[in-house]
Amino acid sequence: MLWFVCFLNYADRQAISSVFPLLTQQFHFDDVRLGWIGSAFAWVYAAIAPLAGLAADRFVRKRLIILACIVWSFFTLATARCGGLTMFLVVRALTGLGETFYFPAAMALISDYHDPGTRSRALSWHQSAVYVGTILGSWVAAVLAEHHGWRVPFRYFGPCGLVLALVLSRFLVEPRRGAADGPAAGGAPSAPVPSLPVGETLRLIGRSPTALLLMGAFVCANSVAVVFLTWTPKFLVDKFHYGVGAAGLTGTVYIYLASALAVPVAGWLADRLCRRLAAGRMVVQGAGLVAGAVFVYLVGSTTSTTTLLLAMTCFGVCKGFYDSGVFAALYDTIEARARGTAAGLMNTVGWAGGALGPIAVGFASKYGRHPGDEVANMSEAIAFGAVIYVAGAVLLLLAITVFVRRDLARRGAAV
Repeated sequence: MLWFVCFLNYADRQAISSVFPLLTQQFHFDDVRLGWIGSAFAWVYAAIAPLAGLAADRFVRKRLIILACIVWSFFTLATARCGGLTMFLVVRALTGLGETFYFPAAMALISDYHDPGTRSRALSWHQSAVYVGTILGSWVAAVLAEHHGWRVPFRYFGPCGLVLALVLSRFLVEPRRGAADGPAAGGAPSAPVPSLPVGETLRLIGRSPTALLLMGAFVCANSVAVVFLTWTPKFLVDKFHYGVGAAGLTGTVYIYLASALAVPVAGWLADRLCRRLAAGRMVVQGAGLVAGAVFVYLVGSTTSTTTLLLAMTCFGVCKGFYDSGVFAALYDTIEARARGTAAGLMNTVGWAGGALGPIAVGFASKYGRHPGDEVANMSEAIAFGAVIYVAGAVLLLLAITVFVRRDLARRGAAV
């Protein structure tokens, strides 16, 4: 059930990028204004994420998930009523307000069904919905917009979320908090786990250098991911002369289908490595970032369509390897009572950094070192993402080699 919620979560947020070329035609938005639209969602998403995480540790997560689905679906539908830059910024920001409450609650809920032996696989299968939603959301939105106008996709996607919320209210079951981390292997606590005070929850997270470094790496990886989500369709239209519908599909299917196929494999590998290495999940993530940097550079720098598609596919595989452990690795060092808050903080730093990506690329395209050649400037800005990916890999290496064993031992003693 949560796979379908996550699918719609990403289909809704990706639809706006697919119609960027049509917004430029109708409203004469330049790349800077489009960058602001792309970032409005991410900034509100990031700003509210700590509150969403604290809520996930204190309230019934099923209710939070359903409420979030209703709110973001309503504002997705409201996007069809936008008539200018200010309205787009407000509606996209409010869509982010709804969506930010989903992930902390969903990740914590799933982790209470799966102990560390299967957690990477479970969260990886859930993560595959991110990619499928991105692909189909982008493609369906682009095709509908190309044939019927840019407002039509939002009139379809919004009501779908409202129907899904009704299904969840009937069938979604809330597990006991901490059920997968009982005192015996595979056992469950004999009584409900009480919530921690807010201050103690934050101190618990802050005492884990591994968790903080994982959040730093997520900033790097997510900033590149948001750039691709926001700008790839327009990049393909401007540089490689794709049609709007074809760009909406091509800009997502090669990357995110490859990620969807890779992430379950990476999750299985991470669970296997964790039996032998304390930092097994992070090793898989780091490998994805190091290899992915090469293909990020190629996407931005190549002028060959064949090389572009190959690089996008390989980048998607590498992204799947990194994404397989985003929350599973974090939860290895954080006990159950603080997992919602930890996921919220992870989203805060990741999306706050990610929100800068679309704006940076927009400014670089307009004011870069090639005056009057926005395509060349955007190409260089996208290729620079390779440097950011390498920085994330360095942070993971520091966590693996210095901090992870100590933090895992501290968490084990707490449990």
